[in-house]
Amino acid sequence: MTDVPDPVAWTLVEPGWKVLDASGEEVGHVTEVLGDANRDIFDGLHMTKGLLSGTDYVPSERVAQIREGEVHLS
Repeated sequence: MTDVPDPVAWTLVEPGWKVLDASGEEVGHVTEVLGDANRDIFDGLHMTKGLLSGTDYVPSERVAQIREGEVHLS
């Protein structure tokens, strides 16, 4: 049985965390988290798919779950 990280708040997400698609496949890494922590408003994040690729915007509506070290998309 594998250990599944506990869910965490969006305010804990850091650059470098894995971004996983709905099937659990790694599709990139977080480069920036967008939101207003004072008002607890999560707008989304920027992610990169590799060293030579640019960044993609992922709106908060596409984020299904956040676990320690991982952002899961819907």
